[in-house]
Amino acid sequence: MKITLVRHGQTEYNYQRRIQGHSNILLNDEGRRQVKKIKPQINKQSYDICFSSPLIRTIETAMILVGDKTEIRKDKRLIERGFGKLEGNTIDNYDSKKYWNYTLNCSDDNIEPIQDLFERCESFLSYLKENYNDKNILVVTHGATLRALHHIIKNTDRNSNLLNFKIGNCYFETLEVK
Repeated sequence: MKITLVRHGQTEYNYQRRIQGHSNILLNDEGRRQVKKIKPQINKQSYDICFSSPLIRTIETAMILVGDKTEIRKDKRLIERGFGKLEGNTIDNYDSKKYWNYTLNCSDDNIEPIQDLFERCESFLSYLKENYNDKNILVVTHGATLRALHHIIKNTDRNSNLLNFKIGNCYFETLEVK
């Protein structure tokens, strides 16, 4: 199975360096431009199905990328990590090393524990393996969710630095899943 993971385009919260989490925010004009810019690269492949987080910024990204050429299915397991009391605050208030420590599994400020994020991403990947094993799949999601999916597929050490690569808006990568 081949999976192309895409992070949504920029929103005003991204531009303002605010934590979005479950906040349901549209793409801004720059975000729409970003998605249109990667569309030719994404569409070099054809997809059997597109899965998206149910949040509007990912649905809008998926619609720009595949329109009505590919079925888009919402899956709540792809929603962004819940950032609790930090949602709406600037990224400066977020201790990423603390909240991305797999062993610590911190849930201070009502942030979704990292192990819970990995668990729902593993559930999603298991579902794909059971139902779409020989398919080409597009997944439109969020930074934290994409990062977890990447580490699960790559089978990295969860006690290593899980923040070891940057995932900007419209980041994408294609991975083989066995």
